[in-house]
Amino acid sequence: MPWTHKPPLLWHTKPKGGGFLRSKWKYALAGGAAGIANGFFGGGGGSVFVPLLTGYCKLDQRKAFATSVAVILPLCALSVAVYLFRGGLDVMAALPYLIGGTVGGWAGGKWFRGVKMPWLKRAFGLLLIYGGVRSFL
Repeated sequence: MPWTHKPPLLWHTKPKGGGFLRSKWKYALAGGAAGIANGFFGGGGGSVFVPLLTGYCKLDQRKAFATSVAVILPLCALSVAVYLFRGGLDVMAALPYLIGGTVGGWAGGKWFRGVKMPWLKRAFGLLLIYGGVRSFL
């Protein structure tokens, strides 16, 4: 039986305005910065990635948070593998945090839609300030 409809093209190689890589280089740079932060500090890629997505790549705040989570997951998995193979990971020490983080991530994902954007921005800003102050103390 012949193919009756054309499947959607997921990788547009020539969108309006130029080639795929030419139109998406900002996103690749933002992802690279998040990956470097994640690998170098063992986390925190999202704190680099969200401001880049909103300011540099012009995504709205809610999409930037959601996109950050989707991108950071594989980056974290890669960082975990590197630390594990180099002997810098204590899985048993990490297990309680993983359990709590899983529950917290699920709850945060559920509550995400109900939080008004100004409060979400303030909470993220406070989290960044808190982390910055803690790193200097």
